[in-house]
Amino acid sequence: MSNAPFSTLLQQVATIARDAGAAILEVYGDDFEVQRKDDHSPLTAADLAAQQVITAGLGRLDGVLPVISEEARAAPWSQRREWQRYWLVDPLDGTREFVKRNGEFTVNIALIEHHQPVLGVVLAPVTGELYAAARDQGAWMQAKQDAAWQRIGTRALAQPPAVAGSRSHGGAGTALLLQLIGDDYETRSLGSSLKFCLLARGDADVYLRRGATSEWDTAAAQSVLEEAGGAVLDLAGEPLRYNRGDSLINPEFIAVGDLAIDWKARLALADLDAP
Repeated sequence: MSNAPFSTLLQQVATIARDAGAAILEVYGDDFEVQRKDDHSPLTAADLAAQQVITAGLGRLDGVLPVISEEARAAPWSQRREWQRYWLVDPLDGTREFVKRNGEFTVNIALIEHHQPVLGVVLAPVTGELYAAARDQGAWMQAKQDAAWQRIGTRALAQPPAVAGSRSHGGAGTALLLQLIGDDYETRSLGSSLKFCLLARGDADVYLRRGATSEWDTAAAQSVLEEAGGAVLDLAGEPLRYNRGDSLINPEFIAVGDLAIDWKARLALADLDAP
């Protein structure tokens, strides 16, 4: 990736993501068993293979940092509260989509500094699309391995707006969306963190998530969306932050592309108890 228009560190993390994607595809192309974790979410050999590749790759970088990952036990809050800089990883986001074999799953690697994502890489292994961003370096997309990098950016709110929706988690939040953007909008369903990337490349406008997500589900894609000109906001209108306490569960949030709109004011006027 020597022709990449961004830092060596971001290039290295992008390479690690591609290596993890290759490990995932080895399992994807074969028969695989699906186990269930304690929270009943699915787990496959691909999750664990990607975890190993990413952990090893990050361990070879200069200045080894702590790692929080979906597939590894998180350090207790008594330790994490001292962390100013660490990696936040979801080796395979969208395991449900992986099990369905619809291709809509991703590898997510983020660097967190002072509770904010400052670098993020999102890879869709099946299509080969890779999104990469770092603070003050812009957001970039590579359509497939060794393809040219393209700068991406969000768009002004379209009329009608396009809403990115979850493939596996239904349409919760319809009433709130009506208050925020009106009733004339289109829905585009997509799995995993690809919904954020749809906004980042200017192909959708809003993604509202009601219900639980974990910090590793959002951090890498938040970095991409922010560098593309958008934001991921809690329902008080504040940017999503990380390593806030013992729990690694995010507050409910909305991802937006057009920052010319005062989303905080719209949220303040909305009935957040609407279904």
